[in-house]
Amino acid sequence: MLEAKNVSVSYGKLMAVKDVNFAIEEGKVVTVIGPNGAGKTTLLKALIGQLQCSGDIVYSGDNIANTEVEARVERGIVLVPETRELFTDMIVSDNLLLGGYVHRRKAAQVKEDMDKVYDLFPRLRERRMQLAGTLSGGERQMLALGRALMGRPKLLMLDEPSLGLAPIIVREIFKIITRLGSEGVTMLLVEQNARAALETADYGYVLESGEVVHQGRASDLIRDPKVMATYLGKSAG
Repeated sequence: MLEAKNVSVSYGKLMAVKDVNFAIEEGKVVTVIGPNGAGKTTLLKALIGQLQCSGDIVYSGDNIANTEVEARVERGIVLVPETRELFTDMIVSDNLLLGGYVHRRKAAQVKEDMDKVYDLFPRLRERRMQLAGTLSGGERQMLALGRALMGRPKLLMLDEPSLGLAPIIVREIFKIITRLGSEGVTMLLVEQNARAALETADYGYVLESGEVVHQGRASDLIRDPKVMATYLGKSAG
């Protein structure tokens, strides 16, 4: 579905992402793990079009490297940023409606999608008339995910969905991500919680200093001694 070919991103003289190559198959969950400052968020911003990059980004057979963010969203690429970027002075249901803006002329479809989001996140149904700014951190992440799903994404990109959340909420969020994957939603998951990411994904890439240093099936990476020692807190011995 999406392939990055020699993608590089620079901030002035600083090369934040260096000749990265990876691919995402339709219906699969791919994760990119790595330490803080590895270039993970920069890579996502390049894929969605928020940052200029060199190299090719091939999506459904077309090179979209030079297309605008709006055009990528209309083609079904949706990013849930780590900052979540909710409209905090608007109620939950209105935030969700904005997520379905691309399909606004299909009222029945938008209602159907909202019902699905509420089924997936019952807490959002309970708080549908509440201001987004009054939600807890976990509820805000649920709303950010729900809003993204309202756009019927063909490729859903998640940037650090567990960031700042309590462990019990992290488990809940990853259960939902796993469920979406089992339903065939194609996802690119960028995450510092390497264990949760690899347990959820089909395939993984390890990014260090802007470069891919390991890749493989997630089930293999989670057992790799080097990956375990560096990212999972276990001794390679």
